[in-house]
Amino acid sequence: MGHDHRVLRGVVLAAGASSRMGRPKAALTLSDAADTFLSRILRTFQAAGIPDIVVVTGAAPEAVHAAAGRHRRSVRFAHNDRWQEGQLSSLLVGLGAREGEVIEAAVVALVDAPFASATTVAQVIGIWRRTGAPIVRPARGDMHGHPVVFDATLFPAFATADRHVGAKSVVRAYEDRIVNVPLDDAGAFIDIDTEDEYADAMRQLRR
Repeated sequence: MGHDHRVLRGVVLAAGASSRMGRPKAALTLSDAADTFLSRILRTFQAAGIPDIVVVTGAAPEAVHAAAGRHRRSVRFAHNDRWQEGQLSSLLVGLGAREGEVIEAAVVALVDAPFASATTVAQVIGIWRRTGAPIVRPARGDMHGHPVVFDATLFPAFATADRHVGAKSVVRAYEDRIVNVPLDDAGAFIDIDTEDEYADAMRQLRR
C-alpha cells in the first residue's frame, strides 16, 4: 500500500456574485493594481507556510483567475458549478482531495477578508497543531475573525450539513470545542461587502 501524502490546505472562497459590491471582490485593489484582495491572501498564505492552496471560483472565474496575478502558477483553481447554493457548496469543492492525498486540516479564507497578517495565519495554524481542536479562529473580545482552521474530523459533517444553513450549523455543533485565539490584528476582523466598507478600509490602511 502506498503512503498517502498528508497536507495542510489553504482554501480561498471566491465564488460568490459580490451582488452588494457590484463587482468581483477578488479583483478589488489595495496598494496598487497588482495587489488585489485575492493576491494579498495568496501572498499571506504562502508567507505563513501553507504548501497547498486552492481558490474556489464560481460567478466570475475569469476575473478571479486574473486577480491572482503572478501567484496563478503556484495555486490551484477549483470551479464550483453550484456556487449559487452558497458558501458551503464552495467549501466542499475546496476540500476535495486528489488521489493519494490526505488533508489534515483546511485554513479557510473569504476573499472579502484579505487583511489578516501572515503572523496571524501562522498563529492559528500553530494553535491547531498544538491542540488538534476541530475549529481554531482569531478572536478579539466577542468578535471572531478569519481565516479559520477546520480540522479534517469536521469534513464529514460539512458534507452532510444542510446547504441552505451552511457551515454555521457545523460550527454551532462544535461550539464548546472551538479554540478562539486572542489576537491584536485588526485586519483579521475586517470583511468588505459594500463600496462604503471598501472605501473605509482603504482610508484605514492609508493611515
